[in-house]
Amino acid sequence: MRVDLDAEEGGLESLSRFQSATVQARQLFQLGVGLAALAIMLWTVGFFIGLFAPSSLWPALLNNNVAALLVVAAGAQSAFWVADWRKAALNPAPELIEEQPAEPLSAYERFCQRLSRGSHRFLASIGAPVFWLAGVGGLAVWCVQHSWDVSLAGADLGTGGRVAAGVAVLLAFVLLVFERYLAQQPEARWPEARLMAPLVRVPILTFLLSALCLLFSSAEAEWPARLAVLLGVLPAAVAIELILRAVAAIFSPRRDRLEPRMIAQSFIAGMLRWPPQPLLALQHELHNRFGIDLRQIWAFSYMRKAFLPVLAVIVAVGWILSGVNEVPLQGRGIYERFGKPVEVFGPGLHAGLPWPLGRVLMVENGVVHELATSTESAADPVLASADGLPPLTANRLWDATHVNDKSQVIASGGGDKQGFQIVNMDVRFVYRIGLSDQAAIAATYHSADVPTLIRSTASRILVHDFSSRTLDDLLGEQRTELASDIGHAVQADLDSLGSGVEILATVVEAIHPPAGAANAYHAVQAAQISAQALIARERGAASEQANVAQLQASMALDQANASAREVNATAQTSDLRFGAEQKAYREAGHAFVLEQYLSQLSQGMNNAKLLILDHRLGGNGNAPTLDLRSFTLPADPVAPRKAVQ
Repeated sequence: MRVDLDAEEGGLESLSRFQSATVQARQLFQLGVGLAALAIMLWTVGFFIGLFAPSSLWPALLNNNVAALLVVAAGAQSAFWVADWRKAALNPAPELIEEQPAEPLSAYERFCQRLSRGSHRFLASIGAPVFWLAGVGGLAVWCVQHSWDVSLAGADLGTGGRVAAGVAVLLAFVLLVFERYLAQQPEARWPEARLMAPLVRVPILTFLLSALCLLFSSAEAEWPARLAVLLGVLPAAVAIELILRAVAAIFSPRRDRLEPRMIAQSFIAGMLRWPPQPLLALQHELHNRFGIDLRQIWAFSYMRKAFLPVLAVIVAVGWILSGVNEVPLQGRGIYERFGKPVEVFGPGLHAGLPWPLGRVLMVENGVVHELATSTESAADPVLASADGLPPLTANRLWDATHVNDKSQVIASGGGDKQGFQIVNMDVRFVYRIGLSDQAAIAATYHSADVPTLIRSTASRILVHDFSSRTLDDLLGEQRTELASDIGHAVQADLDSLGSGVEILATVVEAIHPPAGAANAYHAVQAAQISAQALIARERGAASEQANVAQLQASMALDQANASAREVNATAQTSDLRFGAEQKAYREAGHAFVLEQYLSQLSQGMNNAKLLILDHRLGGNGNAPTLDLRSFTLPADPVAPRKAVQ
């Protein structure tokens, strides 16, 4: 029963909880300080490990243990405030009379004093334990949330992990001794001990499971890492409950003269007992809090008696209804009776034997899939907006590496030598499960993974088919014919295996050299084109030179022929003239000679200045007068004098 100081002025010395309040307050204070120091030390170690190894197991493990210790520290703090109130009620402090200051206060000092009184009044109305409990609980939740990562991989911790496991077991043993000490305390002497004992079980269980994770942690095992992360669920749940209780305590009426209750009570921590009795704990909680005794209500008594029969009927009906199965519109169902397939159900509701006597395995019904031969084709497609940049997967250039490309070794031949080449290809298959019942059964029971079966079969077919093809053949061959050949070969192998898969289409998206050799291949093509262009250009120049030489030779030949004809004609003309002159001389004699002489003389003197003298001039004995001023002297001065004479 809670003590009201306004109703009871004395008699507190007779109550054992008030007598031991001083010792309890000191123990709780030391416990809170020790747990806080241990939590700070563990958090510091985890913080420094997280800086250098963020993916390590240690930060999550240490932070979860820190959260468990903070939960106990929050309970110790809440119990300390109750024990401190009892100590103050048993030994009240003398009232201090405040002395008024002799000097008047300034406006700033009056404001600070008013603010201080307001804050004290606010804390007095709500209570400092509420803020402490909410703050420590929030810190515990933050520690768990900060290190929450379920994708941690296992690691071999070695000797350090075994030493840490031993320390964790030792701390759990110390806390177990303290929990037993609290559980053995009589309620009249220490009422808060039975409320703190469940909170101490939280770090005990956390330390023991942490030691288990440390001992069995290895690089191959993943469950220790998962368990180490999931350990934070228990302290986080208890911390959230403490925060909710602190928030609810704000709205509860509070009196300074009335003995307070311990706020840090946990229903979740109270479940940590063997055997667990959640309904009994709920019944006690309702009876203590609200005065409701469920044992006195006839309806609840009847429900308790009829619970097992009703539960049995519900379980039996649910077991019978497990034989009713719904097959969706885009699926089919293979009905197994005693493990043997007997029928293929279509879409709709179907009834059969209940589980496990009968069950229905779902199979696709006409769903079309697209599968690439590359193992990396399972990546999610990248969607692009209509007016945005295209994704990288849409790049079909040879000098780019594509996700769905698969490298393949093909034959190569150069001259009389044989070798190998590497080519990248993107071959995709559009398939579905066959529409017949036999195909559905074959696809379900003959293969565990249909895409893997198709990919492995296609890889084998591609290796066998491309082993005799060269790069030039692949680049020059029609892709539709190549895809048809590959699809027929893959379908034949799948049929021989009884897979129940139907290949609808085979699409050869791309066949090209590897991205690393694309530029070199382009350079080779460019060099070949340049060489062919150079050969054509040189052939044109040679043909031009030959035509020019032929033209010049033809002109020289024509000129020679013309000269020869001209000389021949001249010779013939001279011959004809000689014959004619000879004939004329025979007929005319000296007259012809004289005529020719005069003709030649006329031609020779055509441009000469002549002075003709006739002996008949000056016949009367008078000599002719000659004007020689217009004549120049000849080169030989003797000649004219002779001519004149």
